[in-house]
Amino acid sequence: MRIYAIGDIHGRLDLLHLLHEKILEDAEDAEAALYLVYLGDYVDRGPDPEGVLATLCAGPLPGFVAVPLMGNHEEMMLSFLDGTTDGLNWVQFGGSSTLQSYGVRLAPGGDPLERLEEARLRLKETLPSEHEAFLRGLKLTVTVGDYLFVHAGLRPGLSLEAQSPRDLLWIREEFLEWSGDHGRTIVHGHTISPEPEIRSNRIGIDTGAYATGRLTCLVLEGTEIRFLST
Repeated sequence: MRIYAIGDIHGRLDLLHLLHEKILEDAEDAEAALYLVYLGDYVDRGPDPEGVLATLCAGPLPGFVAVPLMGNHEEMMLSFLDGTTDGLNWVQFGGSSTLQSYGVRLAPGGDPLERLEEARLRLKETLPSEHEAFLRGLKLTVTVGDYLFVHAGLRPGLSLEAQSPRDLLWIREEFLEWSGDHGRTIVHGHTISPEPEIRSNRIGIDTGAYATGRLTCLVLEGTEIRFLST
């Protein structure tokens, strides 16, 4: 088994295409089963969230099993779509680029909450049904062998069954600063670092693609750990 895991994409369709090409080239000599795990945060911040979701909805790379996970930005987008939040935080955290990529513009002037409600209704009309189904079908975690893949991390000291979705999608300091054993090595995104972070209990691969142009992929096979990047 060879596992590829891609960090936070954030609307950088150009980088995703480039990294996909590198993965396909890298996998040409593989004799193992091929898995590609996406660690979430496909939307927001970058210029083409719509294109990223369209690419992921089109199906896995040839010869691969794809496992897309949910990120906190997908959670915020779904909460906005469902009307359970007003969208102010989402727009401030990069949601405006997602609206724009689907052709939705916030009306100028007026009450901001009314403008956001209008934008929500327009997004519900323009969002393709396959994109919405993809978002609603995202998993929070996947475990393969000695590795557990998740967007943000785990709360130390709790079993996987006891973890809250909030922590799996949002946790930072409590997880990042803990050096204890989680039972498996945690592969995560969510927290940006200039280089991939390899610790005794975790591997972080969010290299801030939307701002740095560097989208990172972790490659695991047997005891081998290596990286591909744009």
